[in-house]
Amino acid sequence: MLITVALASCKDLVSIPEPIGSVTTKKVFATDAQANSAMAGIYTRMINNALDGNTGTQGFATGMSTIFGGMSANELVTASTGSADYLFNTNRLLADNGSSTKIWVTAYDAVYGANAVIEGIEASVSEKLHDDVRKRLTGEAKFIRAFSYFYLVNFFGEVPMALTIDFNKTVNMKKTPKAEVYAQMIKDLQEAKNLLPDNFSGAAGERILPTKWAATALLARIYLYAGDYSNAAAQASDVISQSALFQLPADLNEVFLKNSQEAIWQLQQGDLPANGKATPEGYTLVANKATIPNNRPFFHMSDELKNDFEMNDQRKTAWTWNETAAGKEVYYPYKYKVGTYNAREGVMTEYYMVMRLAEQYLIRAEARALANQSLNLAIADLNVIRRRAGLDDLPATLSKPEVILAIEHEKEIELFAEWGHRFFDLKRTGRAHDVLSAVPIKQPWNGDNQFLYPIPRTEIIANQNLIQNPGY
Repeated sequence: MLITVALASCKDLVSIPEPIGSVTTKKVFATDAQANSAMAGIYTRMINNALDGNTGTQGFATGMSTIFGGMSANELVTASTGSADYLFNTNRLLADNGSSTKIWVTAYDAVYGANAVIEGIEASVSEKLHDDVRKRLTGEAKFIRAFSYFYLVNFFGEVPMALTIDFNKTVNMKKTPKAEVYAQMIKDLQEAKNLLPDNFSGAAGERILPTKWAATALLARIYLYAGDYSNAAAQASDVISQSALFQLPADLNEVFLKNSQEAIWQLQQGDLPANGKATPEGYTLVANKATIPNNRPFFHMSDELKNDFEMNDQRKTAWTWNETAAGKEVYYPYKYKVGTYNAREGVMTEYYMVMRLAEQYLIRAEARALANQSLNLAIADLNVIRRRAGLDDLPATLSKPEVILAIEHEKEIELFAEWGHRFFDLKRTGRAHDVLSAVPIKQPWNGDNQFLYPIPRTEIIANQNLIQNPGY
């Protein structure tokens, strides 16, 4: 506990000096067990949000990326129209929004922890900290740093890129250009690939620790976002080729189970009394249907998302549930089946899916199309996903613009209510204005500035070199 608390002491950005009385780096990284505990503390804080002891969607890795990214796009709608969360739906965020602040703070908390592990291992001269553990944990930390910066950049745009826990170097950092942050993410992931194991033996076969293939999968995504389409396709192909490790389950209800064949990386949530063994989105989105209408989830699917499913798409059957409220059919995400009301005693059946194989097919399809490698191969990748959903193949005669729109559609449906993919994709492809400015709930359109969330006001006050995003 002391080790975890020592590394978890930073609560606001990366500008808090080491507290008096904390465990020193040398002591934390003196043995394999201590170093493993320090890294485990990062995962625990990411998934369980130990920042303030709350449960549910209280951090970027505990559902906030999904929920708030989904509302900023056209996926999810909050039933609490009088709440501050409704401002995400209506495109009217304020500079002091508490939810976007939590995304910022928790993502930087993970960055701080990753930097502490990297520096602590490098500084340790203990013979009881063995080389294989040094390499693996350094790889995990670099993966987590890249993963966290991916969400910071895509929610906030240019952000300070801290690569150290040295307070004197981070206290007054300016924003770093996005290209530099992406270059650092790529560097971290390339190094992580060489340091991480190529199997799941590190967690006794469970898929809850990053491996070489998690780093490869994230690298594929980041190359796509950076416009390096040839490398994006190559990295995605490397993951897809690992058929002994990764498969697309034929049964859609098996995709989000713990240690699913499709899982590239999952986070294992804690067995917390309030959560009832549920994943963050199970806690937030899965309701006891017997209590409807008195106890509905706070968030439901938008009409735009509901209507974009093709007829006979089995993903609508397996991954949503619906009810009739006030004469209107309302749909809810149902990828996770376990909520607080139906958690099994002593058994955890679902882990929180972070990265999965289907995304790699979609990344490769888009990269192939944009790199002009082969439209037929891009269509073939889309058809792999469509066949599992019970849909007909797309024709091989599609033009390039038609293939690009088909990819956008498949990403919307396959990855809905997962980690803000829809919001990020619309922004990345330049489609955000055309699609989102036409959404009825966002009328009258308040401007494109809210495609980036506001830098937390507390950070602006604390750091005179940190400039607020336009429009706030």
